[in-house]
Amino acid sequence: MDPSDQRLFTVVDYVIFALLLAASVGIGLYHALSGGRQRTTQEFLMADRSMHCIPVSLSLIASFQSAVAIIGVPAEIYTHGTQYWFIGCAYILGLFIPAHVFIPVLYRLRLSSAYQYLELRFSKAVRICGTLTFIFQMVIYMGICVYTPAFALNAVTGFELWGAVLAMGLVCTLYTALGGLKAVIWTDVFQTVVMFVGQLAVIVVGIQETGGVSEVWRKVREGNRISGLDLNPDPTERHTFWTLGVGGVFLMLSLYGVNQTQVQRYLSSRTEKEAVRSCYMVFPSLQLALALSCVMGLVMFARYCGEDYSDKLGTSSKDAMVIYFVMDMLQGLPGLPGLFVACLFSAALSTISSAFNSLATVTLEDLIKPHFPAMTEAKATLLSKGLAVSYGLMCLAMAYLTHLMGDSVLQVALKIFGMVGGPNLGLFCLGMFFPWANSTGALAGLGAGLTVAFWVGIGSIVTRSSGAKALPPSCRASNLTETIQTVLSNSTLSKPSGLERFYSLSYMWYSAFSCLTVVITGLVISFLTGPMKEEDVTPGTVYPLFGNLLFFLPEHLKRKLCCVTSLRPTPTVQQRQQSQHKHINGSAVPQEDEPSQAETDTFLPDTHTAMVERETAL
Repeated sequence: MDPSDQRLFTVVDYVIFALLLAASVGIGLYHALSGGRQRTTQEFLMADRSMHCIPVSLSLIASFQSAVAIIGVPAEIYTHGTQYWFIGCAYILGLFIPAHVFIPVLYRLRLSSAYQYLELRFSKAVRICGTLTFIFQMVIYMGICVYTPAFALNAVTGFELWGAVLAMGLVCTLYTALGGLKAVIWTDVFQTVVMFVGQLAVIVVGIQETGGVSEVWRKVREGNRISGLDLNPDPTERHTFWTLGVGGVFLMLSLYGVNQTQVQRYLSSRTEKEAVRSCYMVFPSLQLALALSCVMGLVMFARYCGEDYSDKLGTSSKDAMVIYFVMDMLQGLPGLPGLFVACLFSAALSTISSAFNSLATVTLEDLIKPHFPAMTEAKATLLSKGLAVSYGLMCLAMAYLTHLMGDSVLQVALKIFGMVGGPNLGLFCLGMFFPWANSTGALAGLGAGLTVAFWVGIGSIVTRSSGAKALPPSCRASNLTETIQTVLSNSTLSKPSGLERFYSLSYMWYSAFSCLTVVITGLVISFLTGPMKEEDVTPGTVYPLFGNLLFFLPEHLKRKLCCVTSLRPTPTVQQRQQSQHKHINGSAVPQEDEPSQAETDTFLPDTHTAMVERETAL
């Protein structure tokens, strides 16, 4: 029987699915009624800076591993082979650099919003521009995250599509607004477990139904779905080792280095060591999530040999094949369809709840509080909850636009991160690594980066030049003649030229391309308008990248190049102890760990004091 002709949900499935939603709301209620009961912005938005590394690390993986990845990656592997798996190589530097560069700088400044850094380093205008860029990015991405599992629920159960969107958005908004960041992190922990179990169940059943591991391997190998190491340096090739392994590093840095959703989790950690440790603990979880998604795509291919049945679900999107596969594998197995849909919803809930909380944080800290400095803590907390609810309703409207996009959800999501996240990454890199960069250069660089990123991104959508042809659907081994014919046909395809070639840039390079545009433009404008002087740079906002790379130079030469490891004289012990007990709102926050060697190299005052000093100097 065609799986698309029947609805698979039984009473058991509905119970499993309902338990997921109830558990998520229950965690929110628990944290709303326990502890400080979310009465302060520090508790609601920053979890009182009391989280340990294990829940933070699981929350970091849940925020990234959305329903987009669970649906999009298997569809990518099914259609184009395992080349995408090489993005796992980018996870190494993509997590190592944030752990040792971005986290130390941002954590020691005792920030609530990552974009407060931009005001400390540059100016208030740069901070506002960075915040607005992040808000734009996350609002669009939330629409994709909400729509994807709702479509799956509609396909599997016949449940009204927009009813599913509304239910998920309201549940997520409810527990986020009730329990704050603590609820978001602990629901992420629960939902991460559900994600892994749901994917694993589908894979195990799929392998059994296909004839075992050896049969799956035979079919995917004969169907040319096992990709080799493609070292083609052409940046217009959609997926090669360079686009995934190098371009992917910039994508990971924009996510795990400067994105408020992830940075907020680092800043909620008890200590800097806990924050760094949580970043390291994300690596094996990310690799496991990537492996499960890729294996699922291979099992799909072994089952259908690349044939496209998405039209039976009323859509032309390749992503629908994953839903069709789940319906086919799990029919007649009560509970498993509900488990997989719960898996999708868990991934989506964890992502959008993180987005709601981070959006509420940056809106309050960056756009509202600076204009109302006398706002009471009670009003600020109530306002932050209202902002979380408002963004929840906004994401429901964005979900409507998602089904109008022609690309796969994975490609659309990564394009968004590259087009918007890349320029934001460039802004932070410009500030942290280049002491000469000034506010004018930062604004000009961000404008140039966004312009170029949207130019190439929109151009690729209009010309449809960024896609790649699917591999031929076949489970049988191709002979030498067929292989030669395929190579010759591919080589005779007309190569794009001019603007078409520009629009053909692989979407995996978007982050790197826009980031470098921001840095280069920012440095040029900074030198033309007068580079920043050492004494004007807020202490603690520059990472001594060049000082470390040029360690062999004498100290006076490094100082001339503004590559010193310390922008101000090292303070006394008494000054350090006083600064460590300061907080952005003036309250005492004692540090449990002794300062590391890196901390003794740079004097890091609290955010409020640094801002006052900067404004006084100006």
